[in-house]
Amino acid sequence: MNSEPWVTAIDVARYLGVVKEAVCRWREQKGLPVLKIGRLWKCQFSNVDQWVHAGGADDEIQNARDQN
Repeated sequence: MNSEPWVTAIDVARYLGVVKEAVCRWREQKGLPVLKIGRLWKCQFSNVDQWVHAGGADDEIQNARDQN
C-alpha cells in the first residue's frame, strides 16, 4: 500500500517553484494527474514527478518561475 501523502495545489506549486495558478492551469489544460477528494483536488509528488519528466509541463514551467 502506498503511504505517500496527498497534497494540495499550493504544495505542488512550492515543490516545483511555480505559482498556484500554473498548477491549476496544468490540471485543467495539460492533464496534471490529480484526484478530486470531496471539493478539493489532491495529487502525489511521485505522480507530479512522472508527469513533469514525461513533458507534461513543457516549457511553461520556466514561464511560471519567471512570474514569481
